[in-house]
Amino acid sequence: MTTAQKIAEIEAEMTRTQKNKATSYHLGLLKAKLAKLKREMIDSSSKKGGGTQEGFEVSKSGDSRIGMIGFPSVGKSTLLTKLTGVFSKIAAYEFTTLTCIPGVLQHKGAKIQLLDLPGIIEGAKDGKGRGKQVIAVARTCNLILIVLDATRPMVHKKIIERELEGFGIRLNKQPPQIEFKKRDKGGITISRTQDAPRLDDETIKAILREYKINNCDINLKCDATDEDLIDVIEGNRKYIPCLYNSTFWTRFHITCPSLPFWNGIWNELVERIWDYLDLIRIYTKPKGLEPDYNAPVIVQRKFSTITDFCNKLHKSMIKDFRYALVWGASVKYNPQKVGKDHQLLDEDIVQIVKKI
Repeated sequence: MTTAQKIAEIEAEMTRTQKNKATSYHLGLLKAKLAKLKREMIDSSSKKGGGTQEGFEVSKSGDSRIGMIGFPSVGKSTLLTKLTGVFSKIAAYEFTTLTCIPGVLQHKGAKIQLLDLPGIIEGAKDGKGRGKQVIAVARTCNLILIVLDATRPMVHKKIIERELEGFGIRLNKQPPQIEFKKRDKGGITISRTQDAPRLDDETIKAILREYKINNCDINLKCDATDEDLIDVIEGNRKYIPCLYNSTFWTRFHITCPSLPFWNGIWNELVERIWDYLDLIRIYTKPKGLEPDYNAPVIVQRKFSTITDFCNKLHKSMIKDFRYALVWGASVKYNPQKVGKDHQLLDEDIVQIVKKI
């Protein structure tokens, strides 16, 4: 029996099994087996591939990366052209785009790489079409833009989400608050800092047995599910923000981006992209000179300490760091002397003072 057949068999059994408290143990075990088989299939396919495929070896560049995912002929190529000016072949038939086509969206001083990926089909995670290559690129992105055709059934949204989920991508989710640490001995210790009624000790132990883990510490800090625990044990999940864009201009051949109505739509989409990427602008100020407002340093809000800022400029800068002077919303006084761990905010101005 092939791995794909084993996966299908387990999925069928899960569908037949009613979800209730009495079956939670059995379902948890099936989900663990399923996760292991999917990982094996993904790993084996990447080994067989013999390296990257033509058109998918686009180097990561710019301040952030967005992957456009969707079924064939939903308007991804049109969207790339409108937002970046890069021409991506557009036609009235499916599978026009066969490779990964990059463009650069420039906004608020940031350079954002936008990738037009080939259309995926149902079963992509299992190897149909070029789905595995497409989803593998999506795992490297900071944001996924799912493009949907408003004239087609919304069931397509669910199918795409399921395909990405099957490849270990978690859309618009945060990593579960579960501490998991393997040990050499001492057995299994389970603790809870918050009630977790959806995941009992027996189910936890069954999942651990499936992974042949006999010694570990587990601390549940949230109302976790069996799937959350499996994700933490697997350790290879990608938690990526996702935006949905419903299009219909390709169906009705609307090509009037100069009209105020369409300009408003493009601008609103770009602003939403900016918000979801959660980027901030930091301006540099050399000693004795005015701040450089034309070339902000772009960092993610969650990585916006003075140390992160220095590393973005040059890896060696933090070695010679003495202190920084900061003007802006993150300080009480302008300027204020701060250290390496100071958290910067959008449009702060920073002057680095080096050791003598």
